[in-house]
Amino acid sequence: MKPHLTLAMVALFAGTPAAFAQSATPADIPAVGETKIETETFTRTVPSANRFEIESSKLAEQKNVAADVKEFAAMMVRDHTKAGEDFKAALEQSQTTASVTASGPALLPRDQTMLDQLKGLDGDEFQAKYILLQTEAHKQALALFSTYAQSGEDPALKEFAKKTLPTLRMHEKHIKDLVAAHS
Repeated sequence: MKPHLTLAMVALFAGTPAAFAQSATPADIPAVGETKIETETFTRTVPSANRFEIESSKLAEQKNVAADVKEFAAMMVRDHTKAGEDFKAALEQSQTTASVTASGPALLPRDQTMLDQLKGLDGDEFQAKYILLQTEAHKQALALFSTYAQSGEDPALKEFAKKTLPTLRMHEKHIKDLVAAHS
């Protein structure tokens, strides 16, 4: 009887971290580890996440932060501006009816909250929060893009996701370097 109870407890607790991880993720952001992402979710999430990257990095360029953080921020603005253009081009070729407005996408609540957290900070406080939020944002972006690249429904958007992944991985490496340098 005891071995069965032990096995049941192990099975129960093995799924607990995944359940907590998914429940802690806001509804507008796909959970890390999802095996499929709907095209509607992808086309709603990408423009907002991209805009967060650009706006938060423009803030970093204006703030009193270390030179390597400013360099990273400039790279984020450049790379995510290009990603936004590539996304618009992929949307034009896609089979979806989603579109990006001329004024740019509205930020989803999670992205707006992260941006608002940065606006009132400066110096070391801003730098620490910026690095933390970039770490979180890129972890989510990598999960979103890799999942859609593997199982996405729209061929043009799937190709966009595949082509964008190496840049996101490079960003993640730079973020890890910033964490190491400023921890």
